[in-house]
Amino acid sequence: MVMPDPSDPQPPAAEPLEPYQRLGISPDASFEEVQAAKQARLDEAGEDTMARSRIEAAYDTLLMERLKQRQQGRVSTAARTASAREQIAPPPPRLAMPALPQLPLPKVAAPTLSMPGLELAEGGVLNLALGGFGVLLALLLLVPSASPEFLLALATALTVVCLQRRRRRFLAAVGWGFGLLTLGLVLGGLVAGLAGSGLPLGLPLSLQQLQSLPAFVLLLLAALFVA
Repeated sequence: MVMPDPSDPQPPAAEPLEPYQRLGISPDASFEEVQAAKQARLDEAGEDTMARSRIEAAYDTLLMERLKQRQQGRVSTAARTASAREQIAPPPPRLAMPALPQLPLPKVAAPTLSMPGLELAEGGVLNLALGGFGVLLALLLLVPSASPEFLLALATALTVVCLQRRRRRFLAAVGWGFGLLTLGLVLGGLVAGLAGSGLPLGLPLSLQQLQSLPAFVLLLLAALFVA
């Protein structure tokens, strides 16, 4: 009996790539590619039991090898490729909130303060001012029993009516009427003070009538000329 020479070369061990070769895939194939290759080889084997068992064994060996690689911390090329794809893939688009329409802000015109013009009234306003103030002044000067305060109130109301008809601004007309009434009473108080100190006037008027005259004159001028 011939003993084998130890120096003779031993037959090579089974290559670790044999399961990949049997399934017809490369070592960096993904899990989906492995499953697809297994199903394709099974379809090619048909009813050959031996061939199908070799394919199943190669598939199981491949799965066990990859599981061992994961447990040992070794990541296959396919896993690295999948991880790189996840990093390169753009993030899912965020739902953008609809932009609210920008409405223009309303422009509020600032009120302008302007001095009224001076122009003689015409038509009905002129007749109303002359007729009304003529009656009120006649009552003030010729009827001593007439109340100057009441006549001044009527004169102020008449001035407001005339100004409102000319300027079409009721609040401004009221302001002018009461402002001129106040100014006229102040001037009338000064005149009455001078008369009370012994200034010879020679007029048959009481102090109340004399104090009311400047206010009447200012209200009449406003009704005639303020436009």
